[in-house]
Amino acid sequence: MADTANIVMPLEQEGSKSVVRVWLKKVGDAVKRDEPIVELETDKVAVEVPSPGDGVLASIALNEGDEAAPGATLGVLTLGAAATAQVHKPPTERQTQSLPDANAAPPDNNGREMRLSPLVKRLLSDHRLDAEAVAGTGRDGRITHKDVQDHVARGSAKPTAKAPAAAVKGGTIPHDAMRKAIAEHMSRSVSVAPHVTAVFEADFSAIIAHRNKHKEAYAKAGAPLTFSAYIIRAAAEAMKMSPNVNARWHDDFLEVFEDANIGMGVALGDKGLIVPVIKRAQALTLKETAAQLGDVTERARKNQLKPADVQGGTFTISNHGVSGSLVATPIIINQPQSAILGVGKLEKRVVVRSIDGADAMVIKPMAYVSLTIDHRVLDGHQTNAWLARFVEVLETWPLED
Repeated sequence: MADTANIVMPLEQEGSKSVVRVWLKKVGDAVKRDEPIVELETDKVAVEVPSPGDGVLASIALNEGDEAAPGATLGVLTLGAAATAQVHKPPTERQTQSLPDANAAPPDNNGREMRLSPLVKRLLSDHRLDAEAVAGTGRDGRITHKDVQDHVARGSAKPTAKAPAAAVKGGTIPHDAMRKAIAEHMSRSVSVAPHVTAVFEADFSAIIAHRNKHKEAYAKAGAPLTFSAYIIRAAAEAMKMSPNVNARWHDDFLEVFEDANIGMGVALGDKGLIVPVIKRAQALTLKETAAQLGDVTERARKNQLKPADVQGGTFTISNHGVSGSLVATPIIINQPQSAILGVGKLEKRVVVRSIDGADAMVIKPMAYVSLTIDHRVLDGHQTNAWLARFVEVLETWPLED
């Protein structure tokens, strides 16, 4: 009897669910060790699960659209040379419904199946690509997200012409796995944590001056200097003023974390957002923060994040101002964290400052910043102390490194 190996759900999740998005191989297909065999999707990241060895896909335990718990068996692989023969399995009801009609016309694109996963559709849309221009290496010629990324990396992407905006049509849009998981996560956060928000405003003059002076040198060092890097550093410093902001509520105690693992939300268009985490932010310099942030942000937008990149967060930042929002309140806390920082749109405003002992109206680059807290964990004075220190760090940033 041939040896077998289980294809196992690899993710250690944090309150989210995984769904089998697409099988890249069908029962009976030969596979190589570490070759992608099935694609999973959660509210945080899409992951291709590799084959545990050389062999043939003998059976599928979880079909496309099924939920996959941590450690669940996704399918079974027949290993070794004995696996060269075709393995047959009676089709499931779901698979039977999807079998082609023998009398039906042949599919388009020279027989290649053009059923695309949401991840691939998003990549094609982001790069304005026509699916027919991308060579698929998946099952039945299906396009995988790696196919799209390789196509773009080769410089062969030719954007399709942007069609004029069509009239809005009513209808229904089925929820995908990521949207369902986000909805469940947000609803649970509101139900378990009493949300309270405090709003301050911050003058960005000091960090703008620093950025203008150093951004070219940072870029040459592989550390793109964005405002988000300063915000993460200021947040890490503010934790020293109010450590309980970086904590987790338990029924019998409060767990305060030594490390500030700060997540920064990255928008993914209609799909929602993903939150890559900068680990041990309190120990990083501005340059190290900028380098790590640039790396994870780029990989997030290319759908190349690994599960470890989005796990272990203790605090989250929502930079909602990049889309023009002045204030968003309350911003839903990313459970099981205790607080979330919101940063609004940076804009020039007239403010009153004391100059030579007299009040004067001056124009300054200002942004509203908010801290939404779990009121079980934090009170108003702790919240305001954290925000006051956060603003102070931004407004007194030294010009020199």
